[in-house]
Amino acid sequence: MDTKTIESFRNLRTPFYYYDMNLLDTTLRAASAAAARHGYELHYALKANPNPRVVRAVAARYPELHIVHFDAHADLRDDYLGAQLSHACVIRRCHDILGDGRIHQFCIRSGDREEFDFAARHTDMHRFDFTELEELTRWLCDTRVPVYLTIDLDCLDPSAFPGTGTPEAGGVSFVQLLDAIRTVTRANIVGADLNELAPMLDASGVSTATACKTLRELLLALVHNRPNV
Repeated sequence: MDTKTIESFRNLRTPFYYYDMNLLDTTLRAASAAAARHGYELHYALKANPNPRVVRAVAARYPELHIVHFDAHADLRDDYLGAQLSHACVIRRCHDILGDGRIHQFCIRSGDREEFDFAARHTDMHRFDFTELEELTRWLCDTRVPVYLTIDLDCLDPSAFPGTGTPEAGGVSFVQLLDAIRTVTRANIVGADLNELAPMLDASGVSTATACKTLRELLLALVHNRPNV
């Protein structure tokens, strides 16, 4: 990737009109388009989770796909209030696509008993923080398997990121998240998403600024770790 493109990522700014969703959407679309020009699938959602349809499409192209999932919530319910495509079920639907041992979850601190029982049998779950992310990343780098990174911003503690629909106390700091992003992007990342910003729930605008800073740093980490793309 050329120096001009790197500088364009470094200079990416978010418009600080916190309730103008059109401006925020324009900023995020521009970032996604910039990533796509250099071989990445980058998706964003203001209040959602990784889209199983996107994961299915990426898995069709990369059959050995693994998912690395940063989130406060397990999202492993088979259904929620009768809906199997609920935000509480999305990683379970991704498991339907990928199967056992290919979903690696970090920062999880909320879920019901059934979800944790399912995780013990079918996913690689690490509760509360990024413990063992370095070891996982070394294995991902050694095997060069394709990786889809999904970042749910409520993995952050609500003191750093209150603007989300389902905040959970006891999350990680922004610095910890940034270090985790810089670690895991050493692997063969072929797609990513960033989600769970709800700007209307944080009138200060701090959450919007944090989300856009995270997006910027994710792009820079991808560029840094794949300089020839």
